[in-house]
Amino acid sequence: MAYCEKKTYYFDKPGAENSRDAAQFAVGRARESGIKTIIVASTSGATAELFHAAMKGTGLKLIVVSHVFGFGKPGEWEFDSGIAARLRDEGVTIVTGTHALSGLERAISRSAKLGGSSRTEVVAETLRRTIAIGLKVAVECVLIAADQGVVGVSEEVIAAGGTASGADTVCVIRPANTANFFDLQVREIVAMPRNR
Repeated sequence: MAYCEKKTYYFDKPGAENSRDAAQFAVGRARESGIKTIIVASTSGATAELFHAAMKGTGLKLIVVSHVFGFGKPGEWEFDSGIAARLRDEGVTIVTGTHALSGLERAISRSAKLGGSSRTEVVAETLRRTIAIGLKVAVECVLIAADQGVVGVSEEVIAAGGTASGADTVCVIRPANTANFFDLQVREIVAMPRNR
């Protein structure tokens, strides 16, 4: 019988207050498992800075996935440009790509003329509601990073996402491109909130 034993952390409630611990758990699992890359969602750059600080001196690669331009307001990027410049100067990769689990389909479902949910939104909602909102975010960030070519599809990564802001869900994922979504594998849940 072959198996391994690994620790999973459960936060009492979701939210940004878990971000510092989530970053530590992500770094710990990466080092324990020999994983070289951590992917984290960050809207303004605050969560990216926190993860970057937790990773200093580890030799791990940080990839930050931000909201697309126009997510909050048409034509605008929510990520702080000063934070982006500092992180890029320190070797952090920042990716801004179309949201793999919504994108164009959200425009169609929001339309008064067309309306209704798309199959893509059903996948996203299933991840949100059955496991954790942060898991949906983490999966989507890995898809975006793979689609942008900043991670391959053969090596596991650590991915972190949050419920509304910050990070409260950490997992180990084998990436896939969005066109091959069903090849993506969530292999381990490292941390997540129990109460949503």
